[in-house]
Amino acid sequence: MKKKYTVTLTQEERQMLQAMLSRGKAAARKLMRARMLLKADAAAGGPGWNDDAIAEALEVGRATVERVRKEFVEEGLDGALNRRKPRREYTRTLDGDGEAHLVALACSQAPEGRSRWTLRLLADRMVVLEYVDTVSKDTVSRVLKKTSLSLG
Repeated sequence: MKKKYTVTLTQEERQMLQAMLSRGKAAARKLMRARMLLKADAAAGGPGWNDDAIAEALEVGRATVERVRKEFVEEGLDGALNRRKPRREYTRTLDGDGEAHLVALACSQAPEGRSRWTLRLLADRMVVLEYVDTVSKDTVSRVLKKTSLSLG
């Protein structure tokens, strides 16, 4: 079966990877990926090993070798050797304004029949007052922890 992602290194790339390995002054992950690319090189003069042989020789998983091949083809040499920044973005439930409302609420008088605020009560009251659509008690806890606010 023909591989979907074929590694073909140029002479300059091959020399750079070999120099990096001979120096040995890089992160272990980077050096291991350089070894994988050199073994997988299907260009003229390259060994062109298959994934199973590389995985066995370097004592890594076959999926790791496949992933390095794919990253090399899609992102280039730099993308295959170096870590990339996460592509996901997290949306914050409470922005600065919401956090200010939460702290003000926590500092206010506890509800009728209660001696103090609980995290669940604060979360529920934030929703009732329509500062946020939903908020968990864990988010409330994190915000109050940042302010070093004591509810007791």
